[in-house]
Amino acid sequence: MTHGTFVWSELYTRDVEAAKAFYAATTGWTFEGMPMPHQNRTYWLAKAGGKPVAGILDMRGMLPDSDPPHWLSYLEVDDIDRRLADIKNHGGKVVRPPFDIPEFGRVAIGADATGAFLAWVTTKH
Repeated sequence: MTHGTFVWSELYTRDVEAAKAFYAATTGWTFEGMPMPHQNRTYWLAKAGGKPVAGILDMRGMLPDSDPPHWLSYLEVDDIDRRLADIKNHGGKVVRPPFDIPEFGRVAIGADATGAFLAWVTTKH
C-alpha cells in the first residue's frame, strides 16, 4: 500500500441489519459474516464484485451510547510509531494506542488537529 492513501472504511452502527439492507439496496454490496468470538460479535465484510470494500460492525458495548453511528476511515502510513509522534507534534492526539489486527496490520486511532477521528495503519504487505 502507498503511504498517505485510504485503505479501508468501517461503519459502526447499532442496527447492522438496517445498514446491510441499505447498502445492499443502494450499492449492490453483498455481505460475509466473520465471527469475532473474543468480542462476542460478527464483523461483516461488505463486498463489491466479490471483493472486500468495507466493514460493518455493531458498536453496542464497544463505544459510548452517546456516539452516533459513523464511518471510520483507515489511512496507510509507512511507520505507525513514527507517525503517531507526528500526530502529537502537529496538534493531534492518540485516542487508542497501536494494536495488531492479524492478517491486516498495526492500527492506532488518532484525532487530527481539528478533532476528526481517523485510523492510522501500517498494513502487512
